[in-house]
Amino acid sequence: MDDPHHHEERDETRLERADRNFLELLQELRVTQTGIQILFAFLLTLAFTPRFPSLDTVQRTTYVVTLLLAVLAAALFTAPAALHRRLFQQGAKPLLVKTSSRLAQIGLAALALALTGSMLLVVDVAVDRTEGIVAGATTLLLCVGLWEVLPYLLKRAADKNPDG
Repeated sequence: MDDPHHHEERDETRLERADRNFLELLQELRVTQTGIQILFAFLLTLAFTPRFPSLDTVQRTTYVVTLLLAVLAAALFTAPAALHRRLFQQGAKPLLVKTSSRLAQIGLAALALALTGSMLLVVDVAVDRTEGIVAGATTLLLCVGLWEVLPYLLKRAADKNPDG
């Protein structure tokens, strides 16, 4: 078709689509969950290192905020599984998919900020504050670029050339 907004339709019911979308979302969350678990474990161990007591107020604040962001991201990424368990076989799958997708998007934002804070803290401690700020800003730009700008550009390109 010549309509740039035309999308191929699948031969599936509303509930089949919801089931498929939820399974795809869970697979995506498995990837992000591993990353946040590693980051969270790393952050937890930092407080018990010999160098931790020597951190200044900015570094300690960065650490606590980053740790809280990692906890938030982990909670947001696990929420869809918990919601599914609580709403299982209650006819709420389409709403579950929509809500879970939104929670995952917020989780990605929290993860981007946790990664940013982690880079800021580590480079600040290892090198200096200015380099830490540069590393944090670069990390944030990288996440925004890959997770927001790139999908936007790909969608625009697909809309302009629907046949690929």
